[in-house]
Amino acid sequence: MKQLLMTLLLLVDLNMFATSRVDSLIRSAALQGAIVVCLVALSSVGGLSSVEWAFLLVTGLVKAVCLPVVMFKALRSVGIRRELEPMIGYRKSLFVGLFAVGFSLWISVKLPMPPGVDDPLGLSVALLSMMAGMFLVVSRKKAISQAVGYLVMENGIYFMGPAMAVHHPLVVEAGVLLDLFVGVFVMGVIILHIRREFNHIDVDRLSELKD
Repeated sequence: MKQLLMTLLLLVDLNMFATSRVDSLIRSAALQGAIVVCLVALSSVGGLSSVEWAFLLVTGLVKAVCLPVVMFKALRSVGIRRELEPMIGYRKSLFVGLFAVGFSLWISVKLPMPPGVDDPLGLSVALLSMMAGMFLVVSRKKAISQAVGYLVMENGIYFMGPAMAVHHPLVVEAGVLLDLFVGVFVMGVIILHIRREFNHIDVDRLSELKD
C-alpha cells in the first residue's frame, strides 16, 4: 500500500509540471496533501498517540480541504482557467519534470540513509515534490500558480521527515502547518487585491509599476 501511494504521489507531482489548467493544479495539490498525510500515518503505525492522530487528521483537512478551498475561491474571483504564457513552456516543463524524477531517484540512492531506512523511494518522492513546488514558484507567472507551488513544496518538506525516519516534535509540526496556512491565506488575499486593482494576476507585469 505504501509503495502504491508513493508511486501515485510521483505521478501527481509529474502531472503538475505539465498541466496548464489552474484548477487541475489545485486539485493535484489537494490530492498530494492527502497522499502525504496517508503516507505519514502509514509510516507511524503503532507509534502515535491519540493527540498525534488528531493532529494528523487536522493536518489532512487543512492540506487537502481548507487550503484548496481558499485557492479555488481566489480562482473563481479572478476568473481564469489556464496559464497560457508561462515562463517555461509546457513541453519543456514536462522534460524538466522527467529530469527531476531521474535526479531525485539518483540522489536518493547516492545519499547515505539513516539506520533502519532501506527504501530510498520515499526520499526521492519527497525531493521530487519539493522540486515540483519550487519549479511552479519560479516558472509560472500567475500569482495563484505560485501560491500552489508554495503549498506543493511544503508538502514535500512535510513528507521528508517520515521518509528519512525522523520524528519531529508535535509543536514543530504545528508551527510549520500554521506558517503554511497563514502564508497561503495571505497570498489568496493578495491575489484578490491584485486582480481588483490591475485586472490581472501576472506577477511579472508588476515590475512595470512606476512611482
